[in-house]
Amino acid sequence: MQETGVRNGAFGADKFGLKNLKQVHWNLGAPQLYQHSLSAGEAVLSADGSLCADTGEFTGRSPKDKFTVRDATTDKKMWWAGNQSITAEQFETLYQDFLKHAEGKSLFAQDLYGGADPAYRIKTRVFTELAWHSLFIRTLLIRPEAVELSSFTPELTIIDMPSFRADPKRHGCKSENVVAIDFARKIVLIAGSYYAGEMKKSVFTTLNYYLPERGVMPMHCSANVGANGDSAIFFGLSGTGKTTLSADPNRTLIGDDEHGWGPNGIFNFEGGCYAKCIKLSQEAEPEIYAASTRFGAVLENCVLDEDTRIVDFDDGSKTENTRSAYPLDFIPNASRTGRAPQPKNVVMLAADAFGVLPPIAKLSPAQAMYHFLSGYTAKVAGTERGLGNEPQPEFSTCFGSPFLPLDPSVYGNMLRDLIAQHNVDCWLVNTGWTGGKYGTGSRMPIKVTRALLTAALDGSLRNVEFRTDKYFGFAVPTALPGVPSEILNPVNTWKDKDEFDKTARALVGMFQKNFAKFEAQVDAEVRAAAPDVKLAAE
Repeated sequence: MQETGVRNGAFGADKFGLKNLKQVHWNLGAPQLYQHSLSAGEAVLSADGSLCADTGEFTGRSPKDKFTVRDATTDKKMWWAGNQSITAEQFETLYQDFLKHAEGKSLFAQDLYGGADPAYRIKTRVFTELAWHSLFIRTLLIRPEAVELSSFTPELTIIDMPSFRADPKRHGCKSENVVAIDFARKIVLIAGSYYAGEMKKSVFTTLNYYLPERGVMPMHCSANVGANGDSAIFFGLSGTGKTTLSADPNRTLIGDDEHGWGPNGIFNFEGGCYAKCIKLSQEAEPEIYAASTRFGAVLENCVLDEDTRIVDFDDGSKTENTRSAYPLDFIPNASRTGRAPQPKNVVMLAADAFGVLPPIAKLSPAQAMYHFLSGYTAKVAGTERGLGNEPQPEFSTCFGSPFLPLDPSVYGNMLRDLIAQHNVDCWLVNTGWTGGKYGTGSRMPIKVTRALLTAALDGSLRNVEFRTDKYFGFAVPTALPGVPSEILNPVNTWKDKDEFDKTARALVGMFQKNFAKFEAQVDAEVRAAAPDVKLAAE
């Protein structure tokens, strides 16, 4: 077996059980991985120098194909209502079949950290059969210093082989595509999907399992910090603006997707960003555009001009979920430590396609827990197959339901305690529609969102006059310099006031119906923070 690159010679691929491999390429950097990827025909080079790959059938995660080993520990600890199980025997069969499938192949290996805080990070080794997948995970996780690689011993091992096809009868899964996790052995097996995001979310899921018992709340969020150490957390589902809004030129970016909040403050789990880039423009998002159009960026499912190889970010013909992965240091004002003090503000982002939520609202601690457990946004036609013309609500508890191994109440209670302990201000921000629902209204102007967020984060929004929202009960500012006053009260932006009222009541009902499953697990204060049921049900 040939081996290239810096590695721990005493802890090689054989320790995982891999044998009879043709080659292992260890910890290669971007230039070498570009070369391997291009020569193998895995990807193409854009005019700007980014590496562009297609992910085939799967252009996003496949939650229905994710499984966890049910053993004596996970049987009692896991949130099985939100997770699927396989037996230890089925996992072992899959594992052995993976090892056999790898024989004779050339693999790429990266030794990386999940977590910027040395006290809580997990040492992760990722084997991939594709060079561009190796570059992707090298970009998204945290790269150790070169001197650390010769003694690196992994705690978590991931093997990612898209060419492997799982057998549902043999392996206990549902299709040829599978993500299987054994928390006891700290092994993740990924097969069938060329979508690289499965790897990074497997690390996130693992940290979500282990960190709460160590007093750290893992979060699906972006984060940034001001000049005075006033850090902020941005929760939100895909497409709500986590990446865009945290990339603020006047604040230091901590990270765009996954963080921990614990005794030492907040810390990034990752060393890169993974931005949605459909309709990405230099004018609206200059930092992300610049990071995505240079050597070292990895683009997924983007369309290139056949002659010029210039990326057309407006073309969603392959998928609306086009993606750009780039190292965090491609953002000029990104943190080099990935760490920040205890946050002053928590922001929950919702792309409300019903056009009902105000552009910003201040939440009490109980309301914050309610909306955190709700995890609301809305999907619209074009973002997912099978959606009609009407918006569809999406409630993903804790803004990350697919990645929660433990009961959502674990994370909800941690959030409430941390908010109280550090006296944090909480905000709900609508990055969706105004003036009507999707198809009638227009998207909330990003300039308005940024102005309101700036006022929230610098403290000036605390001093304005607020009204109590008729439907949701939270506090909404009535005026702010530089922001049109009518946009702060959504009903004033609708031509048909009766239709607004009807739509608002319907959305309240959707919240109530979704939250019913949590009512027995939360206290009376959180239940009272719900939208007014009587109001919604005349």
